[in-house]
Amino acid sequence: MLIEDRLKELKEKINAKVPAGINVSEVEFEGPELVIYTDDPKKFADEADLIKILARDLRKRIVVRPNVLEDPEIATTKINAVVPDGAGITDIFFDPDTGEVLIEAEKPGVVIGKNGTTLRDITKEIGWTPKVVRTPPIESSTVKQTRQFLRAVKDERKAFLRTIGRRIHRDITSKDKWVRVTTLGCCREVGRAAFLLSTPESKILIDCGEKPGSSDGFPYLYVPEISPLKSLDAVVLTHAHLDHCALVPMLYKYGYEGPVYSTPATRDLAVMLQLDYLDVISNDVNQVPYSSKEVQEYLKRSITLNYGSVTDIAPDIKLTYHNAGHILGSAIAHFHVGDGLYNIAFTGDFNYGKTRLFGPATSQFPRLEAVFMESTYGGAEDLQPSRNDAESKLYDIVNETLRRGGKVIIPAFAVGRSQEVMLALEEGMRLEKIPKVKVYLDGMIKEATAIHTTYPEYLNPDLRKLIFQEGMNPFLADCFVQVDSPTIRQDVIGGDPCIIITTSGMLNGGPVMEYLYALAPYEQNTLIFVGYQAEGTIGRRIQKGWKEVPMGRRETIVLNLEIETVDGFSGHSDRRQLMAYVNHLNPRPEKIFTIHGEEKNTIDLASSIYKRFRIETHSPRNLETYRMV
Repeated sequence: MLIEDRLKELKEKINAKVPAGINVSEVEFEGPELVIYTDDPKKFADEADLIKILARDLRKRIVVRPNVLEDPEIATTKINAVVPDGAGITDIFFDPDTGEVLIEAEKPGVVIGKNGTTLRDITKEIGWTPKVVRTPPIESSTVKQTRQFLRAVKDERKAFLRTIGRRIHRDITSKDKWVRVTTLGCCREVGRAAFLLSTPESKILIDCGEKPGSSDGFPYLYVPEISPLKSLDAVVLTHAHLDHCALVPMLYKYGYEGPVYSTPATRDLAVMLQLDYLDVISNDVNQVPYSSKEVQEYLKRSITLNYGSVTDIAPDIKLTYHNAGHILGSAIAHFHVGDGLYNIAFTGDFNYGKTRLFGPATSQFPRLEAVFMESTYGGAEDLQPSRNDAESKLYDIVNETLRRGGKVIIPAFAVGRSQEVMLALEEGMRLEKIPKVKVYLDGMIKEATAIHTTYPEYLNPDLRKLIFQEGMNPFLADCFVQVDSPTIRQDVIGGDPCIIITTSGMLNGGPVMEYLYALAPYEQNTLIFVGYQAEGTIGRRIQKGWKEVPMGRRETIVLNLEIETVDGFSGHSDRRQLMAYVNHLNPRPEKIFTIHGEEKNTIDLASSIYKRFRIETHSPRNLETYRMV
């Protein structure tokens, strides 16, 4: 059936269900959504359950949009007139390609109204669909600039979404039924995550990252299965760490034209880290893999999904994101292939334990035949201490270093580990477990933290309650000081005893190298590792006992400072949690593939899963293809 005929049929079904007096002027696929255009958005708003009924019966994501959207300036005036005093509206952002207006307010409940009455009144007045969020305690320049950019390219996005919508909802032409996964990276190694999920109809790339500490750590994107790149239907991101997202913009440089799916938080964090990645790598190599132009191309074609939203991304593939518990917005990507043909999940990086920031990863799925699961700490001896024990050890090291007049350097990923350590240090000072000294944040840590407060729905309930109900935001504690200039950095190096949290987490570039160069020769100082150090990185070399490491091309850093590793802060599951996760998977899969770990860890974990659960397991190598059906 032609797309035009299918849209005509859908319009007829919609008209048969909407009450008399509501005019449906046009129905169009825009990205994964079916958009209903109408001259009567107010009447649609009065029918509170109509959209839910249509979505259920048509099995589509439904969006209702007026034919003519109210001018944003006029709409802003009307919103302020409808919303009662005391809501504390701080920003109103209009998103033309979704027809949504995002209202930031200090008291979201006042904007929503009892049983959503105020929201419906807003819709009746302006036609835009209102979405209400709490005003973030820390303003994020990344989020602000992202919204401004998307507003500036609204016409291009609308045309793109219509093109993609028609591609997603095209007819299935093949009579064959098979599902294959090709490993393009991240197998028996950590980094350059990339997997191709393919059927006779569709090709989906899951992640596209770099390999830390490697000069040629790109995924195998030149293989026939993925060539040309424009043959891909979609790219699906699990989360924003660079070993999973760094090279997504490069795809656009070499011909990809389709969408990139992620959670909203992953999109914003990925853009922030990709731009920072370009800054760091431009100082180390003559040729960078892409430019900021390609980052903009990625942002222009991004499509965001929330946890639990079942979404068509290809004619025969539906995607649902579930919480992975790893970093802000991290997701387990669950794919439903065909009409019940096969279900497969890619965990990305995940944590099956509760942390200060997040709840544990989801282990319950509607259906599940196969899982590709990370194995970073999959070895038999990879047992992490409890979070309480880890924090106690951190406090002991900090106390001893400060007692002897030294400085503590903590290299950490800007996203995830930095915020976990910040919360632990803030509580330690508040409860007088460590002295109250300045904690300096260098690199993208402050901006990443601001994005965390922009998306509080991803944080665990205890932290949300602390920030928004009890009015105590640990991220805003007086001890934290942003280092945003070379002058301040030099003042920190020459100043009083303190704690420095800085990027990059594996010492493969970034401001941490300046601190190490200046402070490493002195025995009173301490370097504390709190996150995984990949093979080939300077961080791993130091953990192995190196006493000199390179600084640029000609200089070396002599390491006389104390070197410590505090396990237990990782966003990855340890061996016990990995096995517990498999035990609690429901339904239990038929196959498990252990990936994202050093060779001995993936093999060990695969063997142990088979012995204990009798599930077919594989520790794949890169460039292998597995037929699932």
